[in-house]
Amino acid sequence: ANSNISETYNEYIDLFGWGTSGWNSGANAYQPWATSTTVEDYNPGGSSTNNLTGEYANADWGVYNSIVEGGEQAGMWRTMTKDEWEYLLFTRNASTVSGTENARYAWATVNEVAGLIILPDSFTLPTEVGNVVDINNEYGEYTGNIYSTEQWTAMETAGAVFLPAAGSRFGTQVLEAGRSGFYWSSTYGDEGFAWFMGVVGGDDGGLSVGRNYRYSGRSVRLVKD
Repeated sequence: ANSNISETYNEYIDLFGWGTSGWNSGANAYQPWATSTTVEDYNPGGSSTNNLTGEYANADWGVYNSIVEGGEQAGMWRTMTKDEWEYLLFTRNASTVSGTENARYAWATVNEVAGLIILPDSFTLPTEVGNVVDINNEYGEYTGNIYSTEQWTAMETAGAVFLPAAGSRFGTQVLEAGRSGFYWSSTYGDEGFAWFMGVVGGDDGGLSVGRNYRYSGRSVRLVKD
C-alpha cells in the first residue's frame, strides 16, 4: 500500500517522511503523502536544526492529528525524542525476565510478523508463554521468540508492546518489509538527517538509535505522557 502513496491515494499508508504531519511547518514537504527525495524539503521552518517540538510541535504526527483509536483529540500523543529511545532501549531499570536483569526488549515474530518487543518496567511473564530469549541482545534474530496471536494477547495484556519490522520507503519504493523496522524520533540530526530507532535482521543487522535522511519513509510509534 505504501508504494501507492500520493495526494489522491486515500487508502492506508504508514511510512512517512520526517515531520510530515500535514501541518504547514514551513517545510516544502509537510504532507503525509510527501515523496520528495530532496533533503532540504523536510526542514520545519526552513531550518535543518528545528526539532518537532516547541514552535514546531505540530509537525509531529501525534500532536497535530487526532488519533482515531487514541481518543480522537489532537495533542494527546507525540513522537519520542532520541534521548527517550536510548533510555527505553539501553539504560532504564526493568524487571528480570527469563533470568535476564533489566529486560527491556526482545526480538520476536508475532503472528508471522517480525519485529521488536518492548518490555515494560514492571513485567510478569504470562504462564502461557515460554522463556523469552534474545533479551537485550542488539544482534538478535526474529526467530528466537515466535508467538501466536493468543500468546501475544497475553504478552500485550501484561504490558508488552510490539514494533513491526515494516521496512522503509524511498520515493514510492518500499524496501525490506519484514527485515527492517525504523521508527522516527522528534529530534533533528545535522545535514538533513533526523534520529530514529532501527531494528534490522540478518548477519549485517542489529538494533540501534541512529540518523538517516529525512525524506526516508519510516514508521511512527506515538506515546502519551
